[in-house]
Amino acid sequence: MKNNIKLLVLLFSFGFFLSCDDELNDLQPFTQGNPETFFNSVAAFQNGVDGAYRQLWNYYSSTGSGLQGIPDILSDNVIIAQTGRRSNSDYYNYRYVPATGGAIDLYWSEAYEAVNVANLVIAQIDNLADGPEKNNILGQALAIRAWAHFDLVRVYAKIPTQSADANASLGVVYLKVEDGDTEDPFAEPARETVASNYAEIIGDLERASLLIDSDNGQGRLNADGVYGLLSRVYLYNGEYQKVVNAANEVSVPLATAEELEGLYTDANEAGIVVKLAINTSTESSGNNVGVLYSQSNSTSTISEYVFDFDYFNSIDENDLRKDVISFVGINQDNQYNAISKFLGETGQVNGRVDVKVMRAAEVLLNKAEAQFELGQDALSTLNELRDLRYVSYSGGETGSALEDAIQFERRVELSFEGHRFFDLKRRGEPVMRSTMGDVIDGTGTPPDFPTLAADNFRFQLPIPIAEINANQNMVQNPGY
Repeated sequence: MKNNIKLLVLLFSFGFFLSCDDELNDLQPFTQGNPETFFNSVAAFQNGVDGAYRQLWNYYSSTGSGLQGIPDILSDNVIIAQTGRRSNSDYYNYRYVPATGGAIDLYWSEAYEAVNVANLVIAQIDNLADGPEKNNILGQALAIRAWAHFDLVRVYAKIPTQSADANASLGVVYLKVEDGDTEDPFAEPARETVASNYAEIIGDLERASLLIDSDNGQGRLNADGVYGLLSRVYLYNGEYQKVVNAANEVSVPLATAEELEGLYTDANEAGIVVKLAINTSTESSGNNVGVLYSQSNSTSTISEYVFDFDYFNSIDENDLRKDVISFVGINQDNQYNAISKFLGETGQVNGRVDVKVMRAAEVLLNKAEAQFELGQDALSTLNELRDLRYVSYSGGETGSALEDAIQFERRVELSFEGHRFFDLKRRGEPVMRSTMGDVIDGTGTPPDFPTLAADNFRFQLPIPIAEINANQNMVQNPGY
């Protein structure tokens, strides 16, 4: 993967340093350096790890391409608003091709840059003395490497539970070094299988879980975060008892309904297991995750995407989330069921908030789904969430009705946070949008493409054309 995946380039030119340590304040950003001499203290290693978090931030939150939003735009949760700018319409209408650019290129390049930096840290980790500090740095780097590869393989390849042929199908290249290793930056590796990718991801996360600290500060992974990620990866891999076991290791309590509004405006951190945090003094205004859904001016809310009509009307009036995640947006004399998640920090409408990568609610829903698959008491687990989200509800479901209830609660709880497309994909289900219009009463313009069949090749995004051109061993996904 010459040119696109370069192992020995140190990516601190972004100037993203979470540490306040005085010795780091004197460091100047640079794009190339000698890892053997740079990584000479715990602070320097943590600085390197923080650079990897910055790469994750780049593709989760970047305007127009954020992994926190595009998977909902690809799904049945939203409809494009005709009075908006029609941003990301190629994704909404499934017209993306290898040369589309945007999210297709960004996810690939930034995820592999995160892997590169994590590998630099791992390769030099023996520069540190054995002990808890070394373990914690290594744990973070391993978990980041796994996290980035997981995002790559779920975007560009099949998910193990998606279809019978998924595990044997082409995944991505897993770039891996161990302590003291080096690797040829001009190598042209071939894609591995999905099964191989998941084995490597799980191996890195399981190893990280034994090393990482319980608290690493804002915007960094800790033990709860690693176990939370494991619960997600195990679910995608169909290892249901391991989902339950990992979820039980996560100690973060659920956010209450009263805390949800403040959670999405960054007034609190209730229920957050993993997040990528804004540094408000240095982050550019271009990395505002919420602008994928809307912008605002002094007179209007300019919605890019609004609630799918049928989806909005399926949410019960007794659901305390409804008023938190939606509002009536008005633009050009039209009213819309607009999306209020990620509008901005308290009092702001610029879409600039932390990225909520994982919340305790997802961990619990992962557990409930796994318990259902195992024939365990999934209803009690589901009710832990519903007790905090409804004024009242009927409950008591069994069989397929319970399965549907778990998936519905997952859809509502995690809506607009980058899950819906992947949830449909991993379950082998089609996208089925409403055929109603974009305006609040169902009038307006319906979607051009209301359905995407479960076996459609577009569930796997194309490998960027620059990567195909740079690596003669890189195989494009079928259909492109």
